[in-house]
Amino acid sequence: MLTEVSLNDKYTRQSGRVFMTGIQALVRLPMLQSQRDHLAGLNTAAYITGYRGSPLGALDIQFWQAKEFLAPHNIVFQPAINEDLAATALWGTQQAELDGQGKYDGVFGIWYGKGPGVDRSGDAFRHANLAGTSRYGGVLAAMGDDHACESSTTAHQSEFALVDAMMPILNPSNVQDILDFGLTGWALSRYSGCWIGLKCVHDTVEATASIELASAPDSFVIPEDILLPPGGLNIRWPDTPLQQEQRLHEHKLPAVHAFWRENSLDRLIYDPPNAKIGIVTTGKSYSDVRRALTELGLDRNMANKLGIRLYKVALSWPLEKNGLNQFTRNLQKIIVVEEKRALIEDQIKTLLYGRTSVPVVVGKRDQNGEILLPSTARLNAMQIATVIGEQILQLIQSEELSNRVKQVKLLSEKDTELAPIQRMPYFCAGCPHNTSTKVPEGSVALAGIGCHYMVQWMDRSTARFTQMGGEGASWIGESLFSKRSHVFQNVGDGTYLHSGLLAIRAAVAAKTTMTFKVLYNDAVAMTGGQPFDGPLSVSQVAHQLLAEGVAKVSVVTDDVDACRSKNRLPSGVNVVDRHELDSIQRQLRDMEGVTAIIYDQTCAAEKRRRRKRGQYPDPAKRVFINTEVCEGCGDCGIQSNCVAILPHETEFGRKRRIDQSSCNKDYTCIDGFCPSFVSVIGGAPRKPVKAQSVPSFDPDQLPLPEVASIDNEFCIVVTGVGGTGVITLSAILGMAAHLDELGCSVLDMTGLAQKGGSVLSNLIIAQSPDKISSMHVANGGADLIVGGDLVVSASDKVLLTADPQRTRAVVNNYKMMSGDFTRISDLKFPDSELQSVIEKSVNANQLTFVNSNHYAEHLFGDTIAANFFMIGIALQKG
Repeated sequence: MLTEVSLNDKYTRQSGRVFMTGIQALVRLPMLQSQRDHLAGLNTAAYITGYRGSPLGALDIQFWQAKEFLAPHNIVFQPAINEDLAATALWGTQQAELDGQGKYDGVFGIWYGKGPGVDRSGDAFRHANLAGTSRYGGVLAAMGDDHACESSTTAHQSEFALVDAMMPILNPSNVQDILDFGLTGWALSRYSGCWIGLKCVHDTVEATASIELASAPDSFVIPEDILLPPGGLNIRWPDTPLQQEQRLHEHKLPAVHAFWRENSLDRLIYDPPNAKIGIVTTGKSYSDVRRALTELGLDRNMANKLGIRLYKVALSWPLEKNGLNQFTRNLQKIIVVEEKRALIEDQIKTLLYGRTSVPVVVGKRDQNGEILLPSTARLNAMQIATVIGEQILQLIQSEELSNRVKQVKLLSEKDTELAPIQRMPYFCAGCPHNTSTKVPEGSVALAGIGCHYMVQWMDRSTARFTQMGGEGASWIGESLFSKRSHVFQNVGDGTYLHSGLLAIRAAVAAKTTMTFKVLYNDAVAMTGGQPFDGPLSVSQVAHQLLAEGVAKVSVVTDDVDACRSKNRLPSGVNVVDRHELDSIQRQLRDMEGVTAIIYDQTCAAEKRRRRKRGQYPDPAKRVFINTEVCEGCGDCGIQSNCVAILPHETEFGRKRRIDQSSCNKDYTCIDGFCPSFVSVIGGAPRKPVKAQSVPSFDPDQLPLPEVASIDNEFCIVVTGVGGTGVITLSAILGMAAHLDELGCSVLDMTGLAQKGGSVLSNLIIAQSPDKISSMHVANGGADLIVGGDLVVSASDKVLLTADPQRTRAVVNNYKMMSGDFTRISDLKFPDSELQSVIEKSVNANQLTFVNSNHYAEHLFGDTIAANFFMIGIALQKG
């Protein structure tokens, strides 16, 4: 067991093993680079900038939390209002020494943004990469791609945007790689003068693992066999566009190749001398291939026996020729495994072209041109295993491998019984969007980017969306050819500041008739409640809209007096209570031209956070439902759309109750004017009484549970609902494994889970980190399922990991309604059907259903301990 461990180890330890997430690795990176520069006698600084978005949505939060560790290293973190301006600002840091006014020897930096941000930053990237980096600066562009479109409006692959800008791309496969590739990337950037892309996907940056701090090279070899142009490769001034183009094409990219030949992180993992078949892969796909080979029984010994070579590519563009030649020698077939469109595969074919003996190359398509590994969605290990196994068997006969392929195909093609209900993400209790996204009868609205995007599945006459910042521009074109005369357009406050104002300006210029609803919620709630990246108030928005030519602006709010006192609004801007929203919308939809509503109400989740810190007023009023008076009509849910209103089953039928623990005191549930509602001023919910007495026993007399052995990997799937502590539980279990000096990885599958949706954690424990082949639990690979929610536990994503012989499970059978209950008053919770689905998928003899909410509340006075209660049951059952 580790003798001394702190949660700050990830930022303070200088060597050895630490437990950190991929995002925290990005935060540690500039500290490590600063230390290296200091040892080299350099006085450098760092500049980190970008714009949040999945899978890098929490990067800014982690940088803010690490402020005390960053300051001593001259690291400046400054999030931007959008991605392309961030890239331009970072370009400026590379110019700091050009006129002799620089404070430091150089400034190295990180740009970050999700896939759409890469797209909108293309012009900035092209200009900055042509100009180059400074000698002791260097730039990493962390591009966050959502391959499966779990928390985005498009499934993104950013590599080709960077290729078009001629920016080299590093593609890490795990948390360890992020540190190693990042340090090497800065060295490459300084030497070549190029900006360097760092591919970031959910499976790497949102994963947690035990890693080694000192695995990257201490120094790098500077190539001596390359002729540099006059003035070198770095940024300079004056510099003409054609000079920049020539330097990039003829010198900087060749310098990338030269540097990589000397300092390559590409690795031959399996390299038998008699290899006939080669597998080449990169990034997240490398982990999937490792898992696929494990499922096929292709360990190093078996690979050597059959003649299988495995090549892990770190620099996915431009592909380094010498390493590739070493990999391809004497091969008859190359299997290329990469997600989305082919990047490596096409480079391999180009580099092999013209050779006298060329192996067959398959990847996205097979030898006959049929689809082999799809370029859509996300690849998984079982899918890859089937392809690799069948391709090998075309050249090499192996009964053992043939049997393994058959088993893998059965697992990959297995179907699970469809659960009768799915848990969709929903607005939080008391969310402003519960009211703000309503439209008058006969009107329609267009959706936008943000939490309010979810309105599309809530019967609110709202549909269709655009890219971030394009909200409303689509109607400019559509309106000219539509019989409809008017639409409402939702625009989040974060989007407004990011780029949304331009579409409003365009609509005014086009004389379009529409009403923009600027949803001012005082926080960027979608990614964790961050503050705005610049000054923004209701008053500023109102003045700006009028200055842009908007015909009429109205403010709708939940607190008229507070809004007027905090804002100096322009004349002519009326402020009304939210109960008048329908009336205001009806007035504006009849007006010609562009009109606007600023809906002012603080995000409910942010209210809760601030109240806990004493930073926001906490009304003394609480609302309760008298169940003896309640008729169970459900109008309170229809009026409020609030998930804090729960069913209450009685002998007289279904009633309603308000979950005081999740209620955020929005009070719109009262709008139904129901006599069963009771307002209590100054009171507080009575705390549940803990168990006053527990049967006495001597803990020493309890037999120690039989702990499961870890021969290879022990795979746990933890499920639940966003906001109930599932991610915390997985993190604690992962840290426990780390404390025991075991290898451990945690991958949280969240998407919109923080909004009441499903959350799933893959927790894999092994004797050492190198024994963990993939971050994902494979189909049929779960040893244990800890189900914090019955609905999520019965979903296909969870049960695909289950095996009726292998998988044990402990599942909470507490009946937690989905958000649909707000609109469907007689919605039934199909607990028996859900339990049946689970029973058919796991080892029924090792399955325990327990209402852990009930026991946690009874024993501890709070349901927060429900998930840990289930871990205790799982431990006692071995």
